[in-house]
Amino acid sequence: MAEADDTELLRVAREGDATAFDTLIRRHDRFLYRVARSILLDDYEAEDVVQETFIKAFKRLMDFRGEASLSTWLTRIALNEALARKRRHRITVELEALQQPGTQIETSAMIAPAQGPEVTAAQNQIRRLLERAIDGLPDSLRTVFVMRDVEELSTAEAARLLGLGEPTVKTRLHRARRMLRQILGDQVAASLNDVFPFERQRCDLLVERVLRQVGLRK
Repeated sequence: MAEADDTELLRVAREGDATAFDTLIRRHDRFLYRVARSILLDDYEAEDVVQETFIKAFKRLMDFRGEASLSTWLTRIALNEALARKRRHRITVELEALQQPGTQIETSAMIAPAQGPEVTAAQNQIRRLLERAIDGLPDSLRTVFVMRDVEELSTAEAARLLGLGEPTVKTRLHRARRMLRQILGDQVAASLNDVFPFERQRCDLLVERVLRQVGLRK
């Protein structure tokens, strides 16, 4: 089942197959978590958004016509849910705010592989430093940056998911990278792939909650 593409998993999930829906959740949950967190700046709120996204998606599976990819559809649900929550928290943010205008930071690892407790502690410290710096980016830049440099989507993919023009995505990404360089310097900013992790245990718990909520798990 893990080898099946989204189209096949969607077809089987529509028939009420829990394994297919489980696989879809695990395939997309980390990306949706990072997108939601880029808006809400809160781990638990972002996780809740991911849960709500998959619950809403399951209820609308029969309405999904494939005019956009499944990832685009899920991302739009998550974006709308995250923005609605932010508005409810009395912080004014509109989806259009992502459309206000904004040298690639090298994402190759600049830190040695884990070799013991001291190295692991140093890596965790750098990760937390990066996360705080990314959280400090303006709203209009943060989600673009997370999609491009953390999730490593192409410019075209990020533009499609956010409903932006590619030049706008490039401009915002350039501004975000410049701001992070000013804060962090090139070497620290070069290790991005491990920020905002969505650990296996959290993923397992989220999958179980969603499957129970939609009636696929007793």
